[in-house]
Amino acid sequence: MISLHSMPQAFSVEECEWIITTVASSPSQEALLVGKNRDHNQRCAELVWVDNVDGMGWIMDRVIEIVRTSNRDQFDFDLSDFAESPQVATYKAEAGGHFAWHSDIGDGQLAKRRKLTLVLQLSKPNSYEGGDLQVMPCANVFAASRDQGCVSIFPSFNLHQVTPVTRGIRHSFTVWAHGPSFR
Repeated sequence: MISLHSMPQAFSVEECEWIITTVASSPSQEALLVGKNRDHNQRCAELVWVDNVDGMGWIMDRVIEIVRTSNRDQFDFDLSDFAESPQVATYKAEAGGHFAWHSDIGDGQLAKRRKLTLVLQLSKPNSYEGGDLQVMPCANVFAASRDQGCVSIFPSFNLHQVTPVTRGIRHSFTVWAHGPSFR
């Protein structure tokens, strides 16, 4: 089984820029823009849940097809739904943006059903330094593509991190495909 599946140019540069602009111009309501995670040792990022932003439904239509193809060709997991809202994360150098090593499978009712993690690279690769998405399925660490519009998909149980952003801002879109819990 592959540890990290990349789909270059899954979204166009224009589509990525539109997503960034639309999220940035969304009202800063508490239900819409949930501020920074308070455990700065684990994660420092601003999050916007896409389900709460008008005009973003087309993204999930594309994501569903991408996950369907990737799962069929690479993973063959038992998938049933997307039970959580996708999120756009903004990692800023000035705030020490990062996400330390973690797995996306957890104790929560939905988190324990996560099977695949999909991350869409929204930012231009030269617009920031640091901020690498790294996936560690075993002893090796794989870096996800920084190409704008590239989608990276990996099993949600794999350890992964976003290294500290040292210059600029990194934007990414993340969603999880769910199914029966792994046994």
